[in-house]
Amino acid sequence: MSDLPPIPDDPPDEPAPARQFDYLASWTTPATPDEVDTASEPTSATGDVGSENVAEPTGPGADAVAPIPMRTSPRSPWSSRISLLLVAALVGGLAGHFSGSSSSNTPGVTINAVAATPAGAVLPSGLSIPTLVQRVLPSVVSIDVKGQGTEDQGTGMIISANGLVVTNNHVIAVAAQGGTITVTRSGSTTALPATLVGTNPIDDVALIRINGASKLPAVTFGNSNALVVGDAVVAIGNALGLAAGTPTVTQGIVSALGRTVTAGSSTTSETLSNMIQTDAAINPGNSGGPLLDAQGDVIGMNTAVAGTLPDGTNAQNIGFAIPVSTIESLLKSLMAGQSVVNHGAFIGVEVMSMTPTLQLQYGFSVSTGAVVMSVIPNTGASRAGVRQGDIIVSLNGMTINNTQDLTSVLSGLRPGDTAKLGIVRGTQHITLSVILGTQHG
Repeated sequence: MSDLPPIPDDPPDEPAPARQFDYLASWTTPATPDEVDTASEPTSATGDVGSENVAEPTGPGADAVAPIPMRTSPRSPWSSRISLLLVAALVGGLAGHFSGSSSSNTPGVTINAVAATPAGAVLPSGLSIPTLVQRVLPSVVSIDVKGQGTEDQGTGMIISANGLVVTNNHVIAVAAQGGTITVTRSGSTTALPATLVGTNPIDDVALIRINGASKLPAVTFGNSNALVVGDAVVAIGNALGLAAGTPTVTQGIVSALGRTVTAGSSTTSETLSNMIQTDAAINPGNSGGPLLDAQGDVIGMNTAVAGTLPDGTNAQNIGFAIPVSTIESLLKSLMAGQSVVNHGAFIGVEVMSMTPTLQLQYGFSVSTGAVVMSVIPNTGASRAGVRQGDIIVSLNGMTINNTQDLTSVLSGLRPGDTAKLGIVRGTQHITLSVILGTQHG
């Protein structure tokens, strides 16, 4: 079998470039003295939590126009600090609709007008975006987390009638240390208390429950494994935390599939595999919100965005979402209240879950596994002889059906451990011994 055509060969001697992206939790606002006292009171991460109002950003620069800093604040490593002023700009000239049926006359000016309702943008499915949004919005919530003198904001998706909400782990990370969580349903201004159920920092997924909820509308999960580049998508989320209960809606396409990115801050980061890349505009606060297909089904959870890269490059329209296939595989452990600990073991490969499309396109001899899209130089994988196009089907005797299986088994290992990697290369089944390292070398 030949190498994957779209994937260039790895450079033999150059180290892999850093791929550091930023999580999308909104900004961290310093708590007032009263809020700090409240947040410092002992609170069980699994008990009922109280509700507090969102504090407005204050302090120097709060009324100055500033670009959104995509680097995260050292006060809260998963959040970006934002100072924002919305400015309404007047555009010179008048825009007229000249097919109107009525007019209004003033001295020297004639304005044509119509009473027709504006037409909504239509997706390839034939569904208009306003119709899709009206259908999904009741299942989207804004999330506010307070603790340790900070306030983090993000988005969540209701997945059950009794109030289970899935979101990113980095959105609620403060709550795991004794903070409080409140959620605001779309179309509402009432903040409802919520309880942390389970966390998975490795895959950046968490589950919370709205206290005392019942008969809530839930989102519908679509088939993220059937996505192809160019598919239309719609993103919904609490962008910039502008107003809880009134999410921002943007449209775009699937830009790429199977991306591996390192997301976080300068102090804390995670490597996430098999991510969906999209050009739909997503910003801090979108974290945990749905990425929808043209039918209005959730195919991903918005998680990270490329802002200013380490070399100073200013990236545009590059966002990443966790596929719902990954989220579904984690729900059982999250509902059981489990928390995953990451020991930082790293093989040194970028992988993508096997799909029928990949198998057909490249003629792979197996239908399951984690496809090696690239091998990072000077890592355990490169030294062990792993190649681009190899399919990982087992790790230490555990079957690997997809990238999630690989991550789960790897989470129990530590840097320095030797892992037995079962590989399918063409029609050959081979075993390689890989000495695990860390993602930083």
